[in-house]
Amino acid sequence: MAQTRNHEDALGQAPAFLEFQQSLRMAAKIDRPVIIIGERGSGKELAAGRLHYLSNRWQGPLITLNCASLTPSLIETELFGHEAGSFTGATRRRKGRFEEAHGGTLFLDEIGLIPREVQEKILRVVEYGSFERVGGSEPIEVDVRIIGATNADLPALSREGRFKEDLLDRLSFEVLFLPPLRYRREDIPLLVHHFAGRMAREAGLPGEADFTPEVMETLLSHPWPGNIRELKNTVERAVYRSGGGLIESVVLDPFQNPYDPRSAAKPPLSPLPGPPAEPSEPPEPYREALPPSPAKPCIDQPPTPDKLEGFTEARARLEKIYVEEALRICGGNKKAAAQRLRLSYDQFRGLCRRLEQEESAS
Repeated sequence: MAQTRNHEDALGQAPAFLEFQQSLRMAAKIDRPVIIIGERGSGKELAAGRLHYLSNRWQGPLITLNCASLTPSLIETELFGHEAGSFTGATRRRKGRFEEAHGGTLFLDEIGLIPREVQEKILRVVEYGSFERVGGSEPIEVDVRIIGATNADLPALSREGRFKEDLLDRLSFEVLFLPPLRYRREDIPLLVHHFAGRMAREAGLPGEADFTPEVMETLLSHPWPGNIRELKNTVERAVYRSGGGLIESVVLDPFQNPYDPRSAAKPPLSPLPGPPAEPSEPPEPYREALPPSPAKPCIDQPPTPDKLEGFTEARARLEKIYVEEALRICGGNKKAAAQRLRLSYDQFRGLCRRLEQEESAS
């Protein structure tokens, strides 16, 4: 049956991470249920594995069931097994995860998705240490420690009647909260080099994979909604695509389609702070840059073509104004200016380079 992976990727030195690891070590020694709360990709399975191997049950089995990967009708048979003939296709007796985890730990990932009727049977195991297989009547006794993991609000599910209050009370002897990656940014360089080195060896690339300061700044400033899993994919993708040597760019969104006109379109510029509404004249930084125009163009007197500025020139001038104004507001901080304009750091740097090239060529 499935075992959790080793915890080689449980790396970090940020205070939030070290505090969580200390709480994990303390909870491991007490033979009681534990619930791990964490966002997707934050390492809940790794934490459960570490909890098991630090406990007195470390020589026993560690059995995992991802409740999100099964239909409600299958979860019961996966957990408790079934007798031969209990349903169509059940040609022989089969043990469930509880029996396989006897003497060890059962890790229930996405525990909030377990149906209420199955929660009733789990509650009986927690209270009395026994259950019956599906289609059977013989009680089976087991000694199992349960570790649950979820990103759901279990108390809210309980209030809504979707998670049994009694079961929640018994499983929540200890509740541990995994810190998201955005709360442990000090660990990003450590994780980046760990993932990069491993991918370079796997791909047989020469030398050590390294990143430019600009790329590392991009990795540090990204919010990482997918946490460590997203960081791992991003770094490994950049390493294998680089073919070895210095990595000068990363793709944060692998689904950005270069052939989709919507992806190629420039994102809208963020409005910058300016004067009060309905100003009598443009703000100072814009005043000299704007071309002369009629005080109030009207439909019966449109500007003649010889008085219009070229579209390309006008766009480049407007981009330059936005970049300079964003940098002024942000005190010259390029990362903050990029965020102000709703651009990625790489997009902002590319825009600056293009404007500089166009200015030097003119």
